[in-house]
Amino acid sequence: MRATKQVSPSTWEMERINWMEFREWIPAKINTVLLPLGTIEPHGVTANGADILAPVAMARAIASRVNAMIAPVVPYGFTGIMDAYPGSFTIPEDAYRAYVRAVVVGLATNKFKNIILLNGHGGGQTAILSALAQEAGRETGTRILVVNWWSYCADVTLEVFGEDGGHGAENETAYIMAIDPALVRKERYKPEMATPIPPPNTWSAYPFPSSIMLYKEGQGYLKFDRAKAKTYFTKVNDKIAGLIEETIKKWEMAGL
Repeated sequence: MRATKQVSPSTWEMERINWMEFREWIPAKINTVLLPLGTIEPHGVTANGADILAPVAMARAIASRVNAMIAPVVPYGFTGIMDAYPGSFTIPEDAYRAYVRAVVVGLATNKFKNIILLNGHGGGQTAILSALAQEAGRETGTRILVVNWWSYCADVTLEVFGEDGGHGAENETAYIMAIDPALVRKERYKPEMATPIPPPNTWSAYPFPSSIMLYKEGQGYLKFDRAKAKTYFTKVNDKIAGLIEETIKKWEMAGL
């Protein structure tokens, strides 16, 4: 009886694969890795770890499509103005930068050519990761893509919900609802919990007075529509996977 050729690894998750199988697949058959990054901070009536849960779920949803392993998530991040809320905190920038850099270098050492940073948290963390990607890419000779999913998928938010979203608002809460509805506590929600993000150079506050931050005034209030949540989850994942596929294709075309 002829053995069936294995068309995918036994698991896409690095912490679940053993070293012998890892060696068989990387880099000969898989040279891309997804690295989820997040932080722990308040998100209105959903989980403090929304910024962790979202990129991890995203990675699991698209790994086979983009032929990529999933690295263990970096859960602690550079939280900033939300770190005074119960259960949240900030990792100092120098420590965070050094740690993430070491993780990226480690992935390069393990022979991944394409390193995709799936970032779940905004604020100062986006700038840190953007700069770090350039530094680590030059140092290791790898190709690095940083994706801030909620920003890149702003058009998907408008398409599905008909309006803009925000931090802990309709779009982000919907994505978590699609992962696990039990993580969204509808009974605790009050519309007055939300505050529009102030225009630049108008006002700022520490801690920020709301854990739901609207990108546009009057838009992004929670409606808890599970059907739209599932649609949003799928469309976001499709768009992220498309970006990764297109970026790798163009890297290859350019001979980089």
